[in-house]
Amino acid sequence: MNEIIEKIKGNVIISVQASFGEPFYDISAKLAMMKACVLGGACALRVASTRDIKEAKANFKIPIIGITKPKIIPENFKDLVYITPNVEDARSLLDAGADIVAFDCTKRNKNAKDIVELIHSYDRLAMADISTFEEAKAASLLDVDIVSTTLSGYTSYSCSKKGPDFELLTQIVENLDVPVILEGRIWSPYEVKKAFEIGATSVVIGSAVSRPSLIVERFIVEGKV
Repeated sequence: MNEIIEKIKGNVIISVQASFGEPFYDISAKLAMMKACVLGGACALRVASTRDIKEAKANFKIPIIGITKPKIIPENFKDLVYITPNVEDARSLLDAGADIVAFDCTKRNKNAKDIVELIHSYDRLAMADISTFEEAKAASLLDVDIVSTTLSGYTSYSCSKKGPDFELLTQIVENLDVPVILEGRIWSPYEVKKAFEIGATSVVIGSAVSRPSLIVERFIVEGKV
């Protein structure tokens, strides 16, 4: 599966997700957004649910990262394991055709080892979503294929930052021999460039591209004097 790592190396992945009830949750709207992102040059897509994985696999010839998550994220999400939390969820993503399965690999998830073993039994890639360097190190010991900073600032004990966690990215790049993805709170091309300069294998961009309501809200809030 090294060819997939090569495809994403030095390139941008787009996370195309929407919560239940949002306009882009509808599959036709979601597919249109995926197509727009691929047209713009996305090297891979990160999508939530078996439905979206199947649609993505049927329409695009690029790697698909799959996750499961609740239709509506609870208010206490920082205390919950909610991204592909168990083996059953991971299996559903693999059966749907995900090339890479991303899962919560924080210290809270006691199923991480079993999830990695299942993913590798399908000859697919395991992507560990972590929130601290200690979790990244533990994930590497589980023989994951990719580590991602996805959950930095999204656990009750990790450092909350306004922007991307470049410090965590730097720690991983300098101390661990594993492909690493910067994900979380990326809103500008400058931040993408900085991530690659630090040594990120790839960068995942989500809300800044695929959540129009949040993009509009950001312009309105930050544009007010």
